[in-house]
Amino acid sequence: MNTIPRYLIRQLSVMSLYAMFALLALYSFFDIVAEAGGIGEGSYTAGKMAQYVLLQIPDHAYQLMPLAVLIGSLLALGRLAANSELTVIKTSGMTTAGLLAVFFGFGLIFATATALLGELAAPAANRYAENLKTTAKNGRISTGAEGLWIKEQGSIVNVREMLPDQTLRGIKAFRHDADFRLTESWQAESAAVAADGSWQLENVRRSILGSDSVRTEQHARETWHAGIRSGLLDVLLVSPDQMSLTALTAYITHLEENRQKTDLYRIEWWRKLMYPAATVVMAFVAFAFTPQSSRQGNTGLKLFGGICLGLAFHFAGRLFGFTSRLYGIPPFLAAVLPTLLFAAWAVWLIRRHEAR
Repeated sequence: MNTIPRYLIRQLSVMSLYAMFALLALYSFFDIVAEAGGIGEGSYTAGKMAQYVLLQIPDHAYQLMPLAVLIGSLLALGRLAANSELTVIKTSGMTTAGLLAVFFGFGLIFATATALLGELAAPAANRYAENLKTTAKNGRISTGAEGLWIKEQGSIVNVREMLPDQTLRGIKAFRHDADFRLTESWQAESAAVAADGSWQLENVRRSILGSDSVRTEQHARETWHAGIRSGLLDVLLVSPDQMSLTALTAYITHLEENRQKTDLYRIEWWRKLMYPAATVVMAFVAFAFTPQSSRQGNTGLKLFGGICLGLAFHFAGRLFGFTSRLYGIPPFLAAVLPTLLFAAWAVWLIRRHEAR
């Protein structure tokens, strides 16, 4: 790589990281304000609140990456333009096509980071954060690799996972007497929580321990009147926007096999797929939106407009997701349209700059 492309990518990357740090600090402050009221509930201390806030950072970084790239690129390019460095770079033989290639490479670096955050770091950190918070606030539950463990009077219940439609899977229960001797155990393949709090169990296998024998039973369906509040199970529930692309693919397949609606999850699937590309688009928008020299108008005003543009893109994806469900817009179009619109606008701005 030549000196000029290396220099540009370094400047763009440093300012984008600065912008990301500032945005994360702001979002973490909001998280602290929101969580401060829960300190003292159960064993939820200030230290555990700090852990919870820190574990939210990967998800915030994933959501804010395109915005950070846009703001960082605008700041870096604004400084280069103010120092006449862009003019020097162009007069040295760097064409607009060459600059766009540099911005494409810079965008790919942050697109890769976005994909890794969304697929690996953010879902795992979110899951661990919710487990930490719920376990601290409710002393009678604990979570781990085998799901959620809940201690009830006379029994211990384990739920392996909760699907986004609130179906429970992999339920086990162990009953004991006053002397904590095991008297009964049962397991169910799945369960649905009814409005009255009862669990509708499917494929139940039960073992009843007598003084000198064990009796086994099997039932296709069974109703269990649990004394477990539904809120305790929310720690297992992951919203679609916090699921990885792999998890969304598996769950969409599950819904299709059970002939259920998949629109909400397909929208999120396409959004997850396209989201890393948004960082490349934001890099091009920054290039198109930045004055090429300090004499081309009010640089500060244009930078402010670019930042507002990034905020508009940040919320446009959510808006398109809601409207697609209301008006029946195909999931692919609803997820891809904001990125395509911004990409088309960036191309138009770049072509207009070249025509001058």
